[in-house]
Amino acid sequence: MRIAIIAVGSRGDVQPYIALGQGLKKAGHTVRLVTMQDFEVFVNAHGLEFWSMRGNAQEAIESNETRELLEKGNLLKVISLIKKESQRASIEMIEDGLTACQGMDLLITGSVGLNIGLALADHLKIPLIRTHLVPFTPTRTFPTVFIPQTFPNLGGAFNRLSWQLLLQMLWLGIGPTFNQARKKVLGLPPISFAETYLPNGSKGFPTLYGFSSSVVPAPADWGDEISVTGYWFLDPADNWTPPPALLDFLHAGSAPVYLGFGSMSSRNPEETAELVIKALKKTNQRALLFSGWGGLQTKDLPDSVMMIGSTPHDWLFPRCAALVHHGGAGTTAAGLRAGVPSIVIPFNFDQPFWGKRVYELGVGPAPIPRSKLTADRLAETIQDAVTNTGMHQCAADLGSKILAEDGVANAVDIIQNHFTGNHWAD
Repeated sequence: MRIAIIAVGSRGDVQPYIALGQGLKKAGHTVRLVTMQDFEVFVNAHGLEFWSMRGNAQEAIESNETRELLEKGNLLKVISLIKKESQRASIEMIEDGLTACQGMDLLITGSVGLNIGLALADHLKIPLIRTHLVPFTPTRTFPTVFIPQTFPNLGGAFNRLSWQLLLQMLWLGIGPTFNQARKKVLGLPPISFAETYLPNGSKGFPTLYGFSSSVVPAPADWGDEISVTGYWFLDPADNWTPPPALLDFLHAGSAPVYLGFGSMSSRNPEETAELVIKALKKTNQRALLFSGWGGLQTKDLPDSVMMIGSTPHDWLFPRCAALVHHGGAGTTAAGLRAGVPSIVIPFNFDQPFWGKRVYELGVGPAPIPRSKLTADRLAETIQDAVTNTGMHQCAADLGSKILAEDGVANAVDIIQNHFTGNHWAD
């Protein structure tokens, strides 16, 4: 079967789909990953066919406007920015996606590329499987993951309504733009909010969630067509070896604390790095400071702190005493699998949700919103995460459960079983 996977966003949005693509390729299918041009080397290094969409995810994340909004955590203004960016990019994405998906038998898309996938599936008359890395289907079990997690529990009716209101707000922001692009590029009629975001829009195809049921169990009202498969972890490329300087640092003392905020940018990365180093001095902890897209940097690091670049989380995290990160879905998943306590400093989007889950599961302290982060507060939380034996045991137990899962294999089985009896193209 010829399968195109549309993955749009930051590295954390793209990496799980490379893992899923590898699983489908091992099962005998031809897989093409359609994503932003800055991921070409990353995709090719893992043996998948790459097809470029115009745009650069890192440049978008690092713009001054994006940095300011993400740091302030104002969801309404972030949605407004998404609306403005979609007006610029939707036509290009559908044009590029149309070229990439010609001749495919199946489309798979994540949350960010959902509207693109819907348009292409309609035009090319091929099936579409929706997948998500965070809860996205309305439920009575918990409110939408995109509202403040400090909201009181107001019951099932409110929870369900919160999902529909938030998704409707998102649709009002980007829906008209995508409908215009559908018409201009593909000659298609507009689609509605219900066709896009509500469960009845799945049209009989499975919906897959790439996270562990030990972390977020599937709500009872999601229905049999929705499956929580387990995380889609990507094995490191065969040619990766740790830098000698990193090995020397790890061997030179106690297990360090890892600190990194992934693709979340800061308007003043040096100020953030200084805050982090001040907190570390208060705890006397060694640390690895990941620069990432956030651009964390400092000119005068103490000997107890090492700045590192991109390093496979599955190799690094088990060698750490605790993890400090932004709570992105991918980084959170890697930390949970490593069996190491996590301190989540959420910026925006779904990050407060994952921070709350980490705390509720007993595998990390209460999250600290980025806007409330101080050196004293971070130092206190690091000390708790490093020394709390009960927290370490909970983290190890959950890590063992996640290690025992094979989310990619489960997802591949569901996809193949759904199409059993159909003609599978070579």
